[in-house]
Amino acid sequence: MKRWLALIFVIFCSMLVVVYETNASDRRFFLPEPLGGVRIVLDAGHGGIDGGASNGEVIEKDVTLAITKKVARQLTRLGAEVVLTRSTDGDVLSEHAPSETFPTLRERKKQDIFLRETLVESHEPDLFITIHANAIPNSKWRGAQVFYHHTGHEKSQALAQAVQQSIRETMENTDREALAIKNVYLLKKVEKPAVLVETGFLSNEEERDLLANDSYQEKMAFAIARGIENYIHVKYE
Repeated sequence: MKRWLALIFVIFCSMLVVVYETNASDRRFFLPEPLGGVRIVLDAGHGGIDGGASNGEVIEKDVTLAITKKVARQLTRLGAEVVLTRSTDGDVLSEHAPSETFPTLRERKKQDIFLRETLVESHEPDLFITIHANAIPNSKWRGAQVFYHHTGHEKSQALAQAVQQSIRETMENTDREALAIKNVYLLKKVEKPAVLVETGFLSNEEERDLLANDSYQEKMAFAIARGIENYIHVKYE
C-alpha cells in the first residue's frame, strides 16, 4: 500500500512540474498582461460600396480591414479587450443594421458614421482608433501619419504622439509628426482618447504596393499596437 501511495505521489509531483514548465514558458505566468483591463474600439475605415481611396486594384477599405484585424490580434495578445466596428467587407450598417435602407449613397455614408459613433459609445472603451489609407493627386507624398481632433478628448494628442513615434521607429520610412485636425467627425464626437491613423498613401506607387503586402501590414499593425501599449504605460505610471 505504501508503495502505491509513493507512486501516486511521484506521478502527482511529475504532473505539477509539467504544468509549471508549460506555464513558465509563457511570460504571462510571471507578469500581468500589459493591456489587461483595457478596452479598445478599432474602426476599419470605409467598407461596402464606400471603398474609400484606391489605386489600381488596391482599395482603401480592403487595406484598412486587413490592418485593423492584425492590430486587433496584436492587442488581444497583449491582454486588451478589442471591439471592431466592422469585421467584414461590408460597411458598418451592413454588419450591424442590415435591414436599413437609404435613398442615396450620401445618406447611407452619413448614417454609417453615426452608427460607428453609437457603437463606440455603447462599448465605453478606453481608446478609439480609426484606421485609413490616404490618397492625393500628387504621387510624391508618402508616409503614415496619426491625427487627433484639436477640440477632442484632452488625451488624444498624447495617444496620437505615442502611436506616431512607434510608427516612425518601427517602419523607419517616415519622419511625420502627429497632427491636430478639425474635420473628422468621429474624432470630435467620441468622448475618449481618439486618433485616426493614415497608414500611408495609396497614391504613391511604392507605398501602395507596401500597403497591399501582408508582411508590411503586419509590421504596421505591430507599430500601432506598440504605440498604444506605450501610451497606456505612460498614462498609468
